[in-house]
Amino acid sequence: MKTFKKVLIANRGEIAIRVIRACHELGIRTVAIYSSEDRYALFRTKSDESYLIGKNKGPIEAYLGIDEIISLALKKGVDAIHPGYGFLAENPDFSAKCAEAGVEFIGPTAQMIESLGDKIKSKLVAQSVGVPTIPGVEQPIKSDEEAIEFASKCGFPVMLKASAGGGGRGMRIARDEKELLTGLHNARNEARKAFGNDDIFMEKYLDNPKHIEVQVLGDNYGNLVHLFERDCSIQRRHQKVIEFTPALSLKESQREVICSDALKIARAVNYRNAGTVEFLVDSNGQHYFIEMNPRIQVEHTITEMVTGIDLVQSQILIAQGYRLESNEVGIKSQESVQPRGYAIQCRVTTEDPANNFAPDTGRIDVYRTGSGYGLRLDGGNGYTGSVISPYYDSLLVKIISSSRTFEDAINKSKRSIRELVIEGVKTNEGFLLNVLSHPVFIKGDCGTNFIENTPELFDITPRDNSEARLLKYFGEKAVNETKGLTREYDVPRVPKIPESTSLSGTKQILDSQG
Repeated sequence: MKTFKKVLIANRGEIAIRVIRACHELGIRTVAIYSSEDRYALFRTKSDESYLIGKNKGPIEAYLGIDEIISLALKKGVDAIHPGYGFLAENPDFSAKCAEAGVEFIGPTAQMIESLGDKIKSKLVAQSVGVPTIPGVEQPIKSDEEAIEFASKCGFPVMLKASAGGGGRGMRIARDEKELLTGLHNARNEARKAFGNDDIFMEKYLDNPKHIEVQVLGDNYGNLVHLFERDCSIQRRHQKVIEFTPALSLKESQREVICSDALKIARAVNYRNAGTVEFLVDSNGQHYFIEMNPRIQVEHTITEMVTGIDLVQSQILIAQGYRLESNEVGIKSQESVQPRGYAIQCRVTTEDPANNFAPDTGRIDVYRTGSGYGLRLDGGNGYTGSVISPYYDSLLVKIISSSRTFEDAINKSKRSIRELVIEGVKTNEGFLLNVLSHPVFIKGDCGTNFIENTPELFDITPRDNSEARLLKYFGEKAVNETKGLTREYDVPRVPKIPESTSLSGTKQILDSQG
């Protein structure tokens, strides 16, 4: 049994804070790394130590320097590295080099990542254990001609996917030959920049399916359980916006089969640590395996809320060598995992829904959140004075609600969002409220095309902030003598500092009497 005294978090933002908190609760010291662009980031202040990495590198490349990160870990006496999600979390070389250096990688082995992190290889694993998959090319597309040939055989539309992808990057839908070739080239470029791997594969596209994923957790001794499913169908550009559990659209018989198939895939590679097996469910209720993410997910929070199991602490304890049934992890058997109630996660981002979700940047002037009973806030970059840069993910805070009924969980989410006050940058608050209030969402019946096919979600009334606008006007008028667009107001003049020193105050007393 290993005892971690110090853990390095090879990530940033919200997930870095989440891991830091889990470590501190376990009595483990933490080490954060940060790029030059993140020197004022909130996660730095939460960690016991933090170190600049990636000098003379780009903002993304800084977090992809495997050798530099491991070298820093050894120099600072780190016992283990948690990769979070994104960046190096699904990089088998990172896991392998950690093992070579004698630093524990909090996650699966390089071989497991190799088998499951790659979408093509994971599809072959699923087929080997009899789990249904979507028809498609089972090797990277090498040429435009090869892509056209497959598309003509299976018929449009088709889905292009980055083999090493995640978070919607390197994904394109093609409905004709022109879109296919343009999408293929763009997906390759995006995948190369995001993952250092431009392999693209293709499969038949299912129109408006449900996106259901199953959380699995395994120890180092072959014990494996699922923690039930999450519905992640509410997406835009293949990136999730709102997730909830349980999936209301599933019958109990479907739930049992999907969770069983998730365990089959994980057992096929003797999977360890936390992972997520993802499926699409078509209009007939048939499910198809699409990929497995061998890491913690952004939406792991809602599974924690309904099961009471701390997934990040479990990851760390498993990496130390604890069994699932140990008192520390506390999962005695599959039957002991009993979800209670409902949970919803809303991702508040600095994006403008009215402008095709274009990311917004700038300084946050006001940041006030809405918490309370049944609510959990997992923040990352949001605080008054924070500068939102264009370099990283636009996630500000995750609002997680939980309750005995789905309707009450919705109401708690809506109340929290309405209490949220963010000024200085545009956010998606109004859009989230529209989704939560929509009757299709309330029934839990959204498919992956819900946002695309529901234009009324974008009928957003901007929040009025007349006080701030009035103060800004007076400030501009007083300091810069700008002209108002409507009518002039009498604004007090800025007082001049008197040239005479006849006025006596505390400064003069200090000068004369000490």
